[in-house]
Amino acid sequence: MEYYSDRTMRRQVTLFIFVLSLGFVLGQVSYTVPEEMAKGSLIGNLAHDLGLEIKRLTSGKARIFTRDSDEYFELNRETGVLLVKEKIDREALCKKTTPCALQFQIILENPMEFYRVTVQITDINDNAPKFEKDQIDFRISESAVTGATFALERAVDLDVGINDLKSYTLKPTQNFALKLHNNPDGNKNLEMVLQKPLDREKQETINLVLTAVDGGEPQMSGTMLVVITVLDANDNAPVFTQQIYKASVIENSPQGTIVTTVTASDADEGSNSKIRYSIRNTLDDVRKTFKVNQENGEVTLIGNTDFEESRSYEIDLLATDEGGLTDSCKIIIDIQDTNDNVPEIHIMSKSTIISEDAKLNTVVTMINIEDKDSEQNGNVKCCIEEHMPFSLKSLADHFYSLVTDSELDRENHSEFVITVTCSDEGVPSLSSSVTLTLQISDVNDNTPVFDRSSYEAFIVENNTPGVSIFTVKATDVDWNQNARVSYILEESSVNGVPVSSYVSVSADSGVIHAVRSFDYEQIKDFQFCVKAQDGGSPPLSSNVTVKILIQDQNDNPPQVLYPVQTGGSMVAEMVPRSADVGYLVTKVVAVDVDSGQNAWLSYKLQKSTDRALFEVGLQNGEIRTIRQVTDKDAVKQRLTVIVEDNGQPSRSATVIVKVAVADSFPEVLSEFTDFPHDKEYNDNLTFYLVLALAVVSFLFITCLVVIISVKIYRWRQSRILYHSSLPVIPYYPPRYSDTLGTGTLPHVYNYEVCRTTDSRKSDSKFGGAISQNVLLMDPSSTGTMQRIQSEKNILDEPDSPVEQKPPNNDWRFTQGQRPGPSGPHMPYGTHIRWTPKNGTRATGGPEVAMGTGPWPQPPTEAEQLQALMAAANEVSEATATLGPGTMGLSTRYSPQFTLQHVPDYRQNVYIPGSTATLTSNPQQQQATAQQATQQALPPPQASAQAEPPKAAQTPASKKKSTKKEKK
Repeated sequence: MEYYSDRTMRRQVTLFIFVLSLGFVLGQVSYTVPEEMAKGSLIGNLAHDLGLEIKRLTSGKARIFTRDSDEYFELNRETGVLLVKEKIDREALCKKTTPCALQFQIILENPMEFYRVTVQITDINDNAPKFEKDQIDFRISESAVTGATFALERAVDLDVGINDLKSYTLKPTQNFALKLHNNPDGNKNLEMVLQKPLDREKQETINLVLTAVDGGEPQMSGTMLVVITVLDANDNAPVFTQQIYKASVIENSPQGTIVTTVTASDADEGSNSKIRYSIRNTLDDVRKTFKVNQENGEVTLIGNTDFEESRSYEIDLLATDEGGLTDSCKIIIDIQDTNDNVPEIHIMSKSTIISEDAKLNTVVTMINIEDKDSEQNGNVKCCIEEHMPFSLKSLADHFYSLVTDSELDRENHSEFVITVTCSDEGVPSLSSSVTLTLQISDVNDNTPVFDRSSYEAFIVENNTPGVSIFTVKATDVDWNQNARVSYILEESSVNGVPVSSYVSVSADSGVIHAVRSFDYEQIKDFQFCVKAQDGGSPPLSSNVTVKILIQDQNDNPPQVLYPVQTGGSMVAEMVPRSADVGYLVTKVVAVDVDSGQNAWLSYKLQKSTDRALFEVGLQNGEIRTIRQVTDKDAVKQRLTVIVEDNGQPSRSATVIVKVAVADSFPEVLSEFTDFPHDKEYNDNLTFYLVLALAVVSFLFITCLVVIISVKIYRWRQSRILYHSSLPVIPYYPPRYSDTLGTGTLPHVYNYEVCRTTDSRKSDSKFGGAISQNVLLMDPSSTGTMQRIQSEKNILDEPDSPVEQKPPNNDWRFTQGQRPGPSGPHMPYGTHIRWTPKNGTRATGGPEVAMGTGPWPQPPTEAEQLQALMAAANEVSEATATLGPGTMGLSTRYSPQFTLQHVPDYRQNVYIPGSTATLTSNPQQQQATAQQATQQALPPPQASAQAEPPKAAQTPASKKKSTKKEKK
């Protein structure tokens, strides 16, 4: 047995694939495998053999469908291979039937497909021949003649083919030999033949061993002990009338039914002719189903016969006389089929939900029909109820598919209960049915439908914004989300204005709200479209036209067109004194912009100078005389007519009609010159005049206060500047320094101060560039000083009436005598200009260092020293009055700049090229200056020549002299 389990599996695969008209593939594949394979053994690559991809097995949820409950195989979806699930015993499945095959189906979904798989089970030599009894006894007379036969029981081997029973041996062979007879069914009858007479006196008991051997590898065998008891003589053996008997019985026949009767005869007499009948079958169901009467050979039914389980039985009978002689025969009993099995319906695959837009011939369910009966009893036909959008189509033998054969509509039928009935052709016919419930899933195939083709609604004018007008309603016969309707206001315009500014639509309820208050006199009706859209994908929609009619409300009073009320007009209607009764004086004409009864006007005379003289037509507004005009009637007549509409509540307007009872115009004119103006008009005019006067007065006073405040503010500012004792301090830029270190001053500060004789009109200018009004010294002393900027910058000033004079030719310095830092630096020069009160700015004389051309000779050292002393003297005087706090600088300099940041140049003034020092002490300054003069000046002759004219005073000296004169 282990040998066969380890053998290489022989496999034969046959694949048949048919393409059917229903749109799925029916295929068949066959495998051949030996029995007793271990669990998990590979049978074959099913996916490869069927031509399927692995992902198709996974997506189609491939599974095995079998009619029986036992499953011997399993399918691995991941690899597509077919494996052994349970160990297979061929003998238990098929017994002696060959070939032994198991059939099942592979079911795939989406789309539905199925494939037939046949696995043929081959036999292995796993069963040894076996006798029913381990020992059999014979009683043989010693007078038995040579050649007498004695039937032996056959051994049974459950294997088939070459593994089945092959041969027998009987040992020892001194008295008996073994003889085999082949039967038509392929079995062998065993007989023991007497070859040598028996002698009871020599051997009363003989023991033989009967061995049965099969043809498998390795061979397997079974044995049975044959015990022979030698008796006295019995010369004749029983003989059956027929060697083979045939009979038939209907399946499911009741127990006790006589099937047939066998007969055997014996030529002996006495007790030796008495025959007993017995059944020799072993290891099968014959003895459980049939029995034979030992006395008369009557075969009766003791069990149930089922055509579907066994269609025929073979019974081996044995007839034995009292002397032990025997004879055998065979009874073949055929089981007749009856229609005792209803068709069995197996659901292979089914869908519980199908979309309503499914195409024709879509497979809904696949079923398998099985009827175990044969021939007509096993022919089955299936059908479903009529008037359904489905049909059953036969795929192959006993296979059906339920498919759609017409369009589905969930709105008409959301669910189908389908009954499949299968009936066989037996008599009487048997049938079975199965009920399938199929839900139809919704598809968004229906548009929302309004309950009306168009809508018309009314709303009274002067409504409150946000009030609901009415509701539109649409329904969708689809289901769930596809039936959820939302309402949308379609974009359009009414009189050029978007309709959304008039109304709005609630998306969920369809309620239309007024966005604004309507006025019937401006718009009487308008229409728009509302779209109902469902929630499907894609969404479906439908439109409906909505017309809104504005209903009039009595919100406008009547308007009098004639007579025109002008307030101060002297117009009056003239009535001659000769007027008769019913004379038409005038007609009051009025209109009402409302409509309907709100515009029906009636006229009444409210007040009149003489009520007995005039009347007003109720409907037409005509004013007529109701009596003859007399001379006693006043010339001036005043009528107050009230015009009312017919609204609820009613509105009215009044008009005053002036009537002159006179025959000539001059008379009327003279009488109406003193007609007072309308009091209401005069009151209104007076009110507006007073209001205008008050506004103008307020604006005038406000402007006057603002102007005075500005003047006072400016005057206070000018007084503060006038009484201030702080002088103007120059600004010294820290970035200009003597980087070459050639001069005696560490820093050079150059500034320009502009002052006037009147402090309220003074101005200061700091930081003037040297390129504007400073002479450039030639550091090499080889050239003359050149003016950087042309003198047009000075001569072109509008406040310089005097042309600037050229510098004094005697005012010159040598290169070594020039004050200030030496070298090529261009310091800022200090220049002071005076502006007189009359606005004419004085131009500096030739002594001012503002030349317009080159100096012919450089100044001498004495001239340079004298100019330096004069400058130092001016600086000391100008800074003598400085106190703590902020200097009076221009507003463009930081007010935080105080005197502590300015070096005190009154303390020490260094003279370049000299050891003299100038201080703020006048005496010390004078002594120091004299000492420096003595050291630096040339002889008196030279100094006299080089001294500048005394008449040319510096601006600082002029200012000083002016102050002394004032004191």
